[in-house]
Amino acid sequence: MKKLITSILIAMCLSGVSTVYAGNWWEKIVDTVQSFDKDQSSTSSVVGELSNTDISKAFKQALQIGSENVVKQLGRKDGFNADSLIHIPLPDDLKRIRKILKKVGLERYADDLELKLNRAAEAATPKAKKLFLDAIKQMTFKDVQTIYNGPKDSATRYFQKKMSPQLAGEMRPVVNKAMSEVGVVQAYDGLIKEYKDIPFVPDVKADLTKHVVNKGMEGIFYYLAKEEAEIRKDPVRHTTDLLRKVFGNK
Repeated sequence: MKKLITSILIAMCLSGVSTVYAGNWWEKIVDTVQSFDKDQSSTSSVVGELSNTDISKAFKQALQIGSENVVKQLGRKDGFNADSLIHIPLPDDLKRIRKILKKVGLERYADDLELKLNRAAEAATPKAKKLFLDAIKQMTFKDVQTIYNGPKDSATRYFQKKMSPQLAGEMRPVVNKAMSEVGVVQAYDGLIKEYKDIPFVPDVKADLTKHVVNKGMEGIFYYLAKEEAEIRKDPVRHTTDLLRKVFGNK
């Protein structure tokens, strides 16, 4: 098997394939292997081995590196709060409260609550790491081919479908705990207290945990899609020996 892969890679190098076109190597390797397979009449032995070794592992490795980058980026202080693209705002009902409080110089209560909601999302994001790794491990060779040949966010869509319910379940208790630790409840109570002291304003209810979990997942998958696009554009950028072997021009 190793001789087959090496022969394919050498043939590509001799034919002048450069790293600029590294993203097309997957298709060329698969096509070559499938042609070889037809000649040998041994689908399970060749394609099966390949799916469990170099090509499939390399693609999964790229997705693993990309997902770990996202979790690391967002699961730190200001990963959400300082990023205007995924910053978690107050729920719509509380935005209306902020406008009212701003008129009387009490907007700081809303600002404090919003900061703490983002802190809760940052604390919960690391929970996504294991779920990404589990989803990647469960990918079949057919899954990998479908993802690779699909739209530039195919892997992200795969993860969303595979992970969303479980990720929400994993994040919810962490968000609840984090909201307690960072003082979300106290901030919310302070906001509502000041709000209720303003006459003639409507009652407001907000599921803050659900809001943080949903917005947190949106942020995670937003950046995962960006990572996926970069992987497709330049897989060798995610440098490991295996990725250089499969995707690089050596």
